[in-house]
Order: sequence, then C-alpha cells, then structure tokens
Amino acid sequence: MALPPNFLDELRARTPLPAVIGRRVRLTRSGRNWKGNCPFHGEKTPSFYVYDDHFHCFGCGAHGDAIGFVMQSQGAGFMEAVEQLATEAGLDVPKPTPEAAEAERERHTLISVLQAAETAYIRRLHLPEGRVALEYLRGRGLTDETIERFGLGWSGEGRGALTADLARDGITQDQLVESGLMRRDEDSGRAYDLFFNRVMFPIRDRRGRTISFGGRIMGDGQPKYVNGPETPLFSKRRNLYGLDLAREGVRKGATLVVVEGYMDVIALAQAGFGAAVAPLGTALTEEQMEELWHLSPMPVLCFDGDAAGARAAARAAEMALPLLASDRTLKLATLPAKEDPDSLVRRQGKAGFDAVLDAAAPLADALFDMLREAGGDATPELRAAFRTRLEEAAKRIPDKSLASEYRSALLDKFFASRRRAANGRPTKGFAPQPLGRVAPRPHPALDITTLERGRILTAILIRHPSLLHDVDHAYADLDLAGPQARVRNALREWASHADRLDSAGLMDHLSSAGLTADVEQVMAPVPVPLPACSAATAMPAEAATGWWHIFGFLNVDRLREELTLAEAEAARNLTGDTVRRQVALKEALLKVQRGEPDGADLAA
Repeated sequence: MALPPNFLDELRARTPLPAVIGRRVRLTRSGRNWKGNCPFHGEKTPSFYVYDDHFHCFGCGAHGDAIGFVMQSQGAGFMEAVEQLATEAGLDVPKPTPEAAEAERERHTLISVLQAAETAYIRRLHLPEGRVALEYLRGRGLTDETIERFGLGWSGEGRGALTADLARDGITQDQLVESGLMRRDEDSGRAYDLFFNRVMFPIRDRRGRTISFGGRIMGDGQPKYVNGPETPLFSKRRNLYGLDLAREGVRKGATLVVVEGYMDVIALAQAGFGAAVAPLGTALTEEQMEELWHLSPMPVLCFDGDAAGARAAARAAEMALPLLASDRTLKLATLPAKEDPDSLVRRQGKAGFDAVLDAAAPLADALFDMLREAGGDATPELRAAFRTRLEEAAKRIPDKSLASEYRSALLDKFFASRRRAANGRPTKGFAPQPLGRVAPRPHPALDITTLERGRILTAILIRHPSLLHDVDHAYADLDLAGPQARVRNALREWASHADRLDSAGLMDHLSSAGLTADVEQVMAPVPVPLPACSAATAMPAEAATGWWHIFGFLNVDRLREELTLAEAEAARNLTGDTVRRQVALKEALLKVQRGEPDGADLAA
C-alpha cells in the first residue's frame, strides 16, 4: 500500500526517535544527540548515534528513521511498523483507496516536473540571455558555489520559455499548471507562465526535494517577489525557505535563525551561518513554529530594524505564547536600523551578525519591551494598563507552571523599571532578578521596627502561602536580612512549582531545605507576639488585609499603586478574586492613613 508522504512526515514528526530506540538500546547524551551500543552488531564502544529524525551506526552502517528501526529491530514489515508507531502517536493510518494511490502517483509526477523545471532554469541562467540575472546575483555578493548550492536560476524574459523547454520531456501544460508553474485563465482556458523575467529560487522540503519556486523580478516591476501557489506538494503555511540546509546546520551545532527573505538566508549561509530559514511571503505561522521547534528548542527570530520588522516581531511573539512549553521557547534579535541580514554581513561580515545573535533577547524580555512600547507607561493609568497587558500575556501560556514563571518575570521587570525610573536612571537593559531567588543587595542597617515588620510579613505568608500570588512582587522588593531573607527565597522557589500553596506543604519544604531554625526564629513571639492575622486560624481576607496593612507602613506609595491597579482590574474583570483583592488593599490603606498600629511598632 502506498501511504501519502504527508502522513509519513506527520508520523515521523510525532515520533520521538530517542524514545523509540531507548526501549531497546541504553542511550546517553552526546551533545544535542544520543549514543549507545549498536543493537545490530556486537560492540563494546558506542558507535550507534541517534539524531532528531534518523539513526546511524558508524560501525556496521545501519541507518534509518523510526519506521526503519522498528522494522530492523523487530523483524516487522513496513505496514506493521507504521501501524505500531501510528497507534502510539495517536494517528489513523489512511485506508487504501484508488484516490490515495492516484494522489501518490500525482505527487511523484509533480516532483519530477519541478525537478525538470529547476534544471531548465539553471541552464538558462548560464546562457547569454541569463547574463543580467547572473550579474545581479554576483553583484549581491554571491559566489558561483553559493549560486549552485541553492539551485538559483533564470526564468527567461518572456512567457512560453518553460513550456518550450519541458515539452521535449513530454511534460504537458496541465502538469505545469498542477505543479504551480503556470496558471490557467478561467474565461479563455489558456495557460500562461507564472514566472518570467525573474531570478528563480527553488523552494525545497525538509528532504531537499524541490516543491515550488519563488521568483524575483529583474527591473522595477511589481510584485518584486512571487511565490508559487498552493499545490498538493507545497503549503506556504507549513514550509520554510532553506529548511533542508538548516537541518544539516543544526546537526552540526549551528544556531537556528529565522530571517525575512530568500537573500537573507543565502547571504547568511555564505557567511557561515548554516541554519537560516525564512517564511514564504507570509507572517510566521503556528505550523512553521512547530517545524522550527522540531529542529531546535530555542530558535532565534531575527527581524529587520524598521517599523515593519518590529510589527513582525510583535506578531511572532504573540503567536508563540500559546505554543510555549518548558522545552521550547524563542529568542528575538533586532538588526540595526536600515539593515537586513544580507546588507549587514556584506558590510560587517560574520562578526557583525554574530553581535546581533549575541544580543538576542529571551522571549520574556522582548515581550516586556514590546508591550510597554504598545501603550507606554508614563502615567498611572498607562502603567495600570501596561501591567494588565503583561498579566494577560502570561495567561495565554497553557502550561500553568511556565505561565507563572512568565508572570513573575514580567512583573519583576515592571516593578524594577518603576524603581529605576523613580531614581532617574534608564529603564532598559537591566538584568531582572532570577526567578525564585531574590538577589542580595546592600542596604543601611534596618531599624528594629522595620525588621519586625519584615518578620511579621514573612510569618503571615508561612501560615497563608496562598497570598503569595497577590503579594509576591511587593514581598520580593522588601529589604530582609538573615533568616527572613533565606525563608523568603525558599518560599518563593517552592511556590513557583508547587501544585497547591498550603502551609503544611510549605513547612515540609522549609524543613527539608534545612531552614527549621530560621522558621522558628520568624515565628517566635518575640520581641512582640505575632498579630492575629498571622495565625493559622485567620480568615484569608483577614490575613490579606493584615499583610498589606503592615506593608503599607514600609511603603505607602507602593500600597497606593497596588490599590490603583486592583481597582482597574476589578473594573475590567469583575470577579470574586478581583473584588476581594481590591477590598483588602483599600482597608489596609485606610488603616495606614488612620495610623492604626500594626503590632510591629511595639518593638521600638
């Protein structure tokens, strides 16, 4: 039975090869890949290597993909291996039908047609009629070796050249239309060439087979670039230019870089960046992101340094958020103004683009800057809206643990930028505090009342750790010392991954971390007894109001800002949680304004 190649590609993409082979071979990490003793011949020194989509033994020469491994290791037939892997991957094996068999034959026919077209385009590039195109490519700094490697060609100046070239091979106009090389007028029924007077760029699939073309016009005509239409072989949403060569580059350790155009990919490859790809006339899609993550857990998206590049970066970041996981993310690199990768490497060489990659920002940092620029943060109202945008962005990540980490990272930057702005220092380029850990910072000796307030705030959170989601960023900014600082670090680290924020679980964690003595010091009834809001029997609302009341004596301006943000959130999204937070903050501020004692003042 002939199976559709797109089904087999999907099956291979969904089948983690190290997991399949690891059932029979003990594998160990070897860089980005895996190695072990070959199961097909006896050996004591591992020579059997597993890559992202194939295995190879350098001892006996065994080679193949997941399907081939099941066949060779279990003595299974092709369909038996496919059905086994499809069941594990949650895929249904297509049923054999005459239509499927015909579609398979058609695909092979189209591949042959496109390969013949590529050969014809290359031949014309080196004829006298192709001189203008060849001079253009050489004028862009491309060597003959690069031109050959990427299969660049010339369409001919007028319509009809391709039909004449391929007719001698028995290729018909209907086949050229089906392969996307010609279009048929619906009214007249006449077919005409899609590409003429253009430099031709073959678009290849991950296996290196030509599946479509892009063409750049010579002269001032429009559109400057044209891509082939959707066909049974080619989907603009799924394919990437340069994907076949990038796969090889990533295997050799190159950084996977996404740029905007054909010439960017080619120029970077010639400069030594062997893993560059580009989307095909569309914004980056979810399907293309999945393809990128199949090659690398952290590709770098590199956009031109203009307004269009900034918009493309913002769209890509927003699109990627719902797809993120702990083992796949992005970095974003921005080029200098009026530069693209092609122009940059021609002017500054490899070092210039290396600097761009070295400055690439993790997605959380890039997202923060994008969301700030989207609406500004110059007034309290704008800051409230900015914080809402940050929190909404984090909520779009389906992995709850990762979403929590993003929320912490984004809000850490939010409050740190506010502090820096208040001190008259620039807000960009600072290094945020690591998640789950508060970096020590020098501060003057704290008076006893301040120390006691920090102790009480920590004690409340030990008894009511569920409050941490609401108070974490205020708590992280406090000057704490000694036992309180150590407990805070452990508490925040535990909360970042705990399934449930309960006091018993927290106490177990603190005990296992060797902080029992520090906890006892925090919870001790000296120099004054802890207030009622820190008791285990206190209601959540009482604990929240008490926490913010005590915090307000340490930083009343911050308390007012938290109340403003809570009021804005409640107005935008009225829920029980947003109302309770607003009420707790308002009551705490009233207590501070009335000067109601918080208990810590008795220590003075």
